[in-house]
Amino acid sequence: MDIAFIITVFFIGVVGSFISGMLGIGGAIINFPMLLYIPVLLGVGHFTAHEVSGITAVQVFFATIGGVWAYRKGGYLNKKLIAYMGISILLGSFIGGFGSTHMPESGINIVYGVLALIAVVMMFVPRKGIDDIPLEQVKFNKWLGAVLAFIVGIGAGIVGAGGAFLLVPIMLTVLKIPTRMTIASSLAITLISSIGAITGKVSTGQVEILPSLIMVVASLIASPIGANVGKKMNTKVLQVIMGTLIFITAVKTWMDIL
Repeated sequence: MDIAFIITVFFIGVVGSFISGMLGIGGAIINFPMLLYIPVLLGVGHFTAHEVSGITAVQVFFATIGGVWAYRKGGYLNKKLIAYMGISILLGSFIGGFGSTHMPESGINIVYGVLALIAVVMMFVPRKGIDDIPLEQVKFNKWLGAVLAFIVGIGAGIVGAGGAFLLVPIMLTVLKIPTRMTIASSLAITLISSIGAITGKVSTGQVEILPSLIMVVASLIASPIGANVGKKMNTKVLQVIMGTLIFITAVKTWMDIL
């Protein structure tokens, strides 16, 4: 493993984790395609889809720790939302992470592409007035949130993601949670989710140790910085950035699948 490979993996980790903290996602929606394509494009290395999903699972865990720490003050973390959706997504992600060993690489890529496509559609559904709701008055359907989180967890566990790229549009569009509370709480839920994904990936030998450690260092540096930047940005801008990133990723993934 040469220095060019290490720098490439570290750069991917920094970019994914910065976006993770800023938008309230684990970073898998960005890191999965970057790890799959950039090392090959630069001629410095190659990862299989199984290896990428394992590395991504570890990165998501540490990126979300940094993001949650940055959002720990200000009332943005909705504890009831985190509890209901966190436990459900943990169970789902463990099932998905363990079951992914029996899937071909093309199957993992298709699951990723489907999740990204659903997220794209949901991100562009019109939402009016949710950011006018005071944080202390936010209400949501607890059991609907739990069921949706469980389903997301299964798919996210398969691709080694925390699932936040789907949780965020669900929380905004279906549960009507204000943007900044969605970003902060989704980071905490994704942190819980990634425990299930990591357990499944590690127990089935899908994690490459050194690239994962490089991504962890990048995550702990970049994720809190991204979270602090996100606190200062207009919520509409944050939603547009996330929708655009997911759209680009979905298009690229499906172009390769087809």
